[in-house]
Amino acid sequence: MSDRKAPLDGIVTVDLTRVLAGPYLTMMLAEMGARVIKVEVPGTGDDARHFGPFVEGQSAYFAGINRGKQSIALNLKEKEDRDLFLRLVRKADVLVENFKPGTMEKLDLGWESLHEMNSRLIYAAVSGFGHTGPYRDRPAYDLVVQAMGGIMSLTGHAGESPVRVGTSLGDITAALFGLSGVLAALYDREVTGRGTKVDVAMLDCQVAILENAIGRYFADGRIPGPLGMRHPSITPFSGLRTRTGEYLVLAVGNDAMFRRLCTLIDREDLSADERYATNGGRTDHHESLYAELEQALSGKTMEQWLELFNSNGIPCGPINNVRDVVEDPQVLSRNMIVTAKGERGLVFRMPGNPVKFSNYGDPDTRGAIPACDADRAAILEFLEE
Repeated sequence: MSDRKAPLDGIVTVDLTRVLAGPYLTMMLAEMGARVIKVEVPGTGDDARHFGPFVEGQSAYFAGINRGKQSIALNLKEKEDRDLFLRLVRKADVLVENFKPGTMEKLDLGWESLHEMNSRLIYAAVSGFGHTGPYRDRPAYDLVVQAMGGIMSLTGHAGESPVRVGTSLGDITAALFGLSGVLAALYDREVTGRGTKVDVAMLDCQVAILENAIGRYFADGRIPGPLGMRHPSITPFSGLRTRTGEYLVLAVGNDAMFRRLCTLIDREDLSADERYATNGGRTDHHESLYAELEQALSGKTMEQWLELFNSNGIPCGPINNVRDVVEDPQVLSRNMIVTAKGERGLVFRMPGNPVKFSNYGDPDTRGAIPACDADRAAILEFLEE
């Protein structure tokens, strides 16, 4: 029987990242069992340590994406600290950084230099626009790439101001694409014996998740715009008001399901109407159809409709707020709210890991949130092994 505790057990990651995209990537590596050694600026540490909200002086923002890591403070411009950093690189499997392109090269610590030192190293760089292209040297934050990547033009309601997606989607998508690149590079190393550079741009990732919006534009030449909750090509696929005024979302993906929905709401006449008999027709006549459906749904409360639809295989759900989400029995049963200890024993609650492995555990308590430079002694001991 294997004594491995997680899929990436034994993988050592040097983490030069700060704020969100890079730290989220390395957090996921830690969640999968990697040893993540976070290299921070002496004195101040990761900028995110100073972002609220704060609990007893500790940043919940920082806590949520840096659990289970070790911290050491190094000034890479000072010889002693630089030498210590290079010792870490020689023992590492992965290095992740999210500096502006060229920053590591100015320190003579870029991909070429580190690859020469450790040919098995996977070097992952996450930046706003990537390490090539005309925008390479521009700074970027989540808001900038959401705007430039098109997703803000699709979010919100027609005729209203553009809307930022409510979470930092620009950072998180870059983290997850970066994670997939690192995992692929680790597998490739098993075959080739050599590391590689993984270059991930936040803007590229926004383009990648535009999915059918780009396909629709190339198909008919029309520029997609915001549709509120409505889907551009599947109907009914939206939020509809019930008797109490609460919204219920319905996702009816085919004609047979639509006919079943009409039977459940006692409106078989809608599925018999030639305007609504097919998905294409329903999409062309979505305004009149949604008016008919809301009128029918006004006969019961949201909870009554949820019970009826769920028991009859109609995809549906409430529009939960954050409190609803963290108290949802399905979310809790999947261990998606976990805890981690901060400084002075303070306990933080935070999202769990959505990736579950059948042969590894998923504890509800995660590794501690490190204080800046708190693990120096343990890391120095590791370097002597």
